[in-house]
Amino acid sequence: MKRLCSAVLLVAFLWGLSALADSKKKNQNNEPPAAPPSMSDANKMAILQTLAAERVYVRKPFPRGKKGLVLTSTGTLKPDERGLAELIAERGYAAKPGDMAVITKIDFRDDSIVFEINGGPKKSGHWYQHLQLGIGGGMTNVAPPNTSENSLGSYVELKFQKYIPELNVHEIKSLLNPVFDFDSHNSAEAYAETLPPKLREAIKAHHVLVGMDRQMVIAAVGKPPRKVREKDQNGVDYEEWIYGEPPEDVNFIRFIGEMVVRIEVMKVDGTKMVRAEPEIDAPVRSAQASGQQPADAATPKERPSLRRPGEVSPDQQQQPGGGPVLMPQDTGPGTAPNPNPPASPN
Repeated sequence: MKRLCSAVLLVAFLWGLSALADSKKKNQNNEPPAAPPSMSDANKMAILQTLAAERVYVRKPFPRGKKGLVLTSTGTLKPDERGLAELIAERGYAAKPGDMAVITKIDFRDDSIVFEINGGPKKSGHWYQHLQLGIGGGMTNVAPPNTSENSLGSYVELKFQKYIPELNVHEIKSLLNPVFDFDSHNSAEAYAETLPPKLREAIKAHHVLVGMDRQMVIAAVGKPPRKVREKDQNGVDYEEWIYGEPPEDVNFIRFIGEMVVRIEVMKVDGTKMVRAEPEIDAPVRSAQASGQQPADAATPKERPSLRRPGEVSPDQQQQPGGGPVLMPQDTGPGTAPNPNPPASPN
């Protein structure tokens, strides 16, 4: 009898375990995982206290004005490279890669956090623009409000899906890593982190390579103590940056335009080493990195006109004979006569 009871209990126990496992599996298959909670006020306060007025180095170029960067929580950055180049060509830089910036304001919205740098995209205006006078029972501003976008700042909006989840300061820094460098100790180090591995290692080793540009050379070895501007044997203008003084090695770094084309090293023992072959692949520098306008932005646009469609300007009108209308020539002293004067009417 005891054996029978024990067997029944064992069967019931095993059946209970099986039912529990099936229930858990059913819940896992049918019920979606619980959504993470929204960010607490305590974490918002910690982010404000830690990151407000924080000095950071930027990894991406920031355009001035009301159109900044939008970074999603999955790492997608908008606008794209072309759109960013057009914004910078139109409005200028708020910060370039490697520049230090200050987070001057943090704004929590429903589904995003906005980090303004260097004063943000809007200029606050002068104190006197907030003064008002009472006229005829109403109030009017003494001076019109400043609606122009003269601020030198910008912003990045860190955007989430539907709402801001519970994240700590370290996690927010990680999400901002594509645009902000919180770890570098100087501008050269921060700038190097934005470059390909070979250039990054050369700059960290304070080594100049043929093919670098001026900003890369400064990041690697600093600003030159001396500069010389000359012409080569072909009459091409160049600039040479000179580092070092005898009895130490002296380095002559030659630029044509923005690029290093020749490196000459005079050693202490009198030997000379010259490198003139490109040592890196020509970096494809986008308009936002080089400060140049995109091709379509540099193309002059047609000037606006008040003429109706099909109407031509006076200098495009044709005479009955088919030639252009000749405008009266200046006949003052020292003016050559018109070699082809218009025929006088009969």
